[in-house]
Amino acid sequence: MTTVSDHQGERESAAEPDRSKQPGRKPSRAGRDLPAAIGVGVALGAAILGSLFTVRYLFIGVIAAAIVVGTIELAGAFRRAANVRISLVPVLVGGQAMIWLAWPYGQEGALTAFVVTVLACLLWRLPSGADGYLRDVSASVFAAAYLPLFASFAAMLVPPEDGVGRVLSFMIVVVACDTGGYVAGVLRGKHPMAPRISPKKTWEGFAGSLTAGITGGALAVVLLLDGQAWQGVLFGAAIVVTATVGDLMESLIKRDLGIKDMGNTLPGHGGLMDRLDSLLPSAVVSWLLLSAFVPV
Repeated sequence: MTTVSDHQGERESAAEPDRSKQPGRKPSRAGRDLPAAIGVGVALGAAILGSLFTVRYLFIGVIAAAIVVGTIELAGAFRRAANVRISLVPVLVGGQAMIWLAWPYGQEGALTAFVVTVLACLLWRLPSGADGYLRDVSASVFAAAYLPLFASFAAMLVPPEDGVGRVLSFMIVVVACDTGGYVAGVLRGKHPMAPRISPKKTWEGFAGSLTAGITGGALAVVLLLDGQAWQGVLFGAAIVVTATVGDLMESLIKRDLGIKDMGNTLPGHGGLMDRLDSLLPSAVVSWLLLSAFVPV
């Protein structure tokens, strides 16, 4: 499961050392271990496709597992870098409730579970006293919204009869814009897009993402969902924009914390959260647009 977060070779310099310079590693022009990154991406893609083409509801399990890992990584990064303590148990339990209740009950189930999770976070932090209460609770609510609530929209793509096509359309556009942006950014990238946030992200890379994402969106919506080409074009463009914004938002979080990656779970990629940054907001937009363009 790759995302646009490194589609232009982005691995912002921060407090951690540059792993591409470690002995035994041959860095790519993007500054990452490209063979390891490709291997991990293939393995994640195989897990996604395997779930979709056997029993498609297994994909919800893949989402749920990814959110557990991502939440633990985010909580660990907040604690180590800023001594901010996310209420991990309520966020993990409530997060699973959001994702699994989105299957039978849709957005009402996910929102209800989110509200209960927020209440649980408020109560969970009470015994630790007033010092840092607002800070920790705010971080917990942020984590609950950013990961499981956003991910529940990916789960809501699954239940319709054409759910496999909806999920594949979402994933195809993300992979297409990641690949197009990575190639264009590495080969042509010269003009920084947001130098204060992500110095290696370029407008040339964004143009590559946009071209590939629109192409992938048009083909996916027409061939997999029997939609119109113009709908696919809008879908692809919207996902590229939200994926890029999602990537920049996580870059700001990491810069604020003074870290390079959220974790080291995935060789060549960093943490799983570093792969989810663009997928999470894109899942929300995918559900909204596909629900409008291709009604159930």
